[in-house]
Amino acid sequence: MSVKSVSENNFETLKGENKILLLDFYADWCGPCRMVSPVIDEIAEERRDIAIGKVNVDKESGLASLFGIYSIPTLVVIKDGKEAARAVGARSKKQIIELVEN
Repeated sequence: MSVKSVSENNFETLKGENKILLLDFYADWCGPCRMVSPVIDEIAEERRDIAIGKVNVDKESGLASLFGIYSIPTLVVIKDGKEAARAVGARSKKQIIELVEN
């Protein structure tokens, strides 16, 4: 499954369509975000059971505010329409998979 760009316009649809949604809140200028991005892409290719979306906090400040994002990167796992887990800062592939699976 490919990584989707998430906006206020498509968030509710993505949330409703998927049992598990992993959101990556990032900014283009953020070094740790650039480190996490290829890992997120790799997970998206390997795990078809997880929908993955990226939220650019500079362009989607409303979504960032809705989720109370103060530091990036922040990963948010949504299961059955509700936030199930959150991690702030760069994470390894293993740590991200554990975040989603727990």
